[in-house]
Amino acid sequence: MSEGRIIALVPAAGVGARALRPDEPARPKQYRLLDGQAVLRRTVLALLAEPRIAAVRVVVAPDDALAAEVLAGLPRTECLPCGGATRADTVEQGLLQGDWREGDWALVHDAARPGLPLEALARLIDTCLAAGRGGLLALPVADTVKREALPEGGALTAPAAPSVAATLPREGLWLAQTPQLFPAAQLLQALQQARLSGLLVTDEASAVEALQVQPLLVPGAMANMKLTWPADFEWMEKWIS
Repeated sequence: MSEGRIIALVPAAGVGARALRPDEPARPKQYRLLDGQAVLRRTVLALLAEPRIAAVRVVVAPDDALAAEVLAGLPRTECLPCGGATRADTVEQGLLQGDWREGDWALVHDAARPGLPLEALARLIDTCLAAGRGGLLALPVADTVKREALPEGGALTAPAAPSVAATLPREGLWLAQTPQLFPAAQLLQALQQARLSGLLVTDEASAVEALQVQPLLVPGAMANMKLTWPADFEWMEKWIS
């Protein structure tokens, strides 16, 4: 299994509405600029820095007119205009396209994680290939975790802020990142089974977990944060400059 190729899939069919400021034009966050370069291009360049990645396949919406321009000139990179309504749909479609071979691995990375360090990417690949088993980058939870209290029934006015219902133990909790690396055939099976069973999955690992498989947790990196909110772009600009 470890002798197969590693092919990266970058799901980039979404819009990322939470990243927009009220005064900004509606532009998918993967096409916003960071220090003069589109987020998506920076993300793909981070993957291409690892020579063991045989190809990077960016899965975009069928009507996407920007991806090819943004990624022009990059080696080992192609756009697949077959993205779906959800992340899981998009990754599944990416796994159904192209020349996948027996033994290949699929490395799925968020389009909005341009700060992926090469050492973290290499650590994930080294760990998974050595074990012959899939895994993901993740960070142990460092902060105290609170659960929000549900609103009380019959309240006439909303509270000024949510209140705490409980403090949760953080031992054993990790924050999932990407890339997530799995045997391609296993990941496709997991996503198809999740779709047929109506299981909501928010990342590839949760789909594989439903197969009663335990993915490996590989230490990630703070720089590998996902750009979700407007302030995240300001932080990333400072990090890369």
